[in-house]
Amino acid sequence: MAMIALGAPLALGRTTPGAPTYLVAAAIVLTFMLSYVLFRDWPRFGPLLLRHRWLLAVDMAVSTLLLATATPASPLGFVAVCTPLLAGLVYGWHGSAVYAAVQACAVTALGSASAPALMLALLCLLAGAAGSSLRDLLLRFGAARAGLAAAEAARAERDHLAREMHDSVSKTLHGLALAADALSRTTDPDTIRRHADLIADAARRAATESRELLTDLRRAPAPDAPGTSLATELQARIATAPGPAELRLSGPLPEVPTPLAHHLLAVTAEALENAHRHAGTTARITVEAATDASHLHLTVEDDGRGLPAEPPAPGHFGLLGMRERATAIGATLRIGPRPAGAPGTRVHLALPLSALAEGGR
Repeated sequence: MAMIALGAPLALGRTTPGAPTYLVAAAIVLTFMLSYVLFRDWPRFGPLLLRHRWLLAVDMAVSTLLLATATPASPLGFVAVCTPLLAGLVYGWHGSAVYAAVQACAVTALGSASAPALMLALLCLLAGAAGSSLRDLLLRFGAARAGLAAAEAARAERDHLAREMHDSVSKTLHGLALAADALSRTTDPDTIRRHADLIADAARRAATESRELLTDLRRAPAPDAPGTSLATELQARIATAPGPAELRLSGPLPEVPTPLAHHLLAVTAEALENAHRHAGTTARITVEAATDASHLHLTVEDDGRGLPAEPPAPGHFGLLGMRERATAIGATLRIGPRPAGAPGTRVHLALPLSALAEGGR
């Protein structure tokens, strides 16, 4: 279409006024309209061209009509190279060889083997070769891109599984190991029975968490699933935390889509466990949830010893998992000391309210 639009004014300007001009103009309009229809409805016509190679002969016939009226020496003669180029892109070497050869013969015959006609015939052959080469290059790029996408999807799934394992089964198994260590160091029958009960309970809990994790991984997402009451779930997480904590709600909270609520609650649970583990036995821990005009805010604070000076030891992935979860839902996560020089640690997550609507779709 671009070649027709560029060459039409020059071709019409060189045509004898009267009937020849009308004939060339009609051929230009017909060729342009057919090309536009093919371009506009390519999703419908493209598969037909792939299944039926002879359909491209219609495009060649239309361009030949334009050549017959405007002659190969006209600027519109370059339209003839489009059919071999398209044949190369769609069919590769086998298709482009046939169409390029036929088009080159048609151009040579219509131009009476003149120098411009021979040059245009050579361009038709080169266009067919260029189309097939470009097709191979695009296929290679597509294969490479598909490979990268598959690798990225596999990495994302590994990270997802690692976060879920860390936030469920891994912690329970760690508690089971501690109870087993304590059991091996005592001979008191009552203590042995108590630790044995703890070990049995931890083992049952690990089995339950494993089943829940496998169920979540295999469950198909339900776009119309009901939302989650964040206030109720936060209260439940605080009740099952390793130690006491206070929940503060600043006004009503919006209903949160279940996939987003899962990440929010996992971040809260990890922050609570870190606070109970590092802040000290006398520290006060507060969980606060609030909304403003644009964000849902979730904060976990303690007034304990603060963050440890050394980085996490290898094999500890709690903070990494929290940051990955925040990134996955489009939230901003800040972990640091409390403001205004107050002692303790503050974990603050800000989730845009727009993500609540997107997460529900």
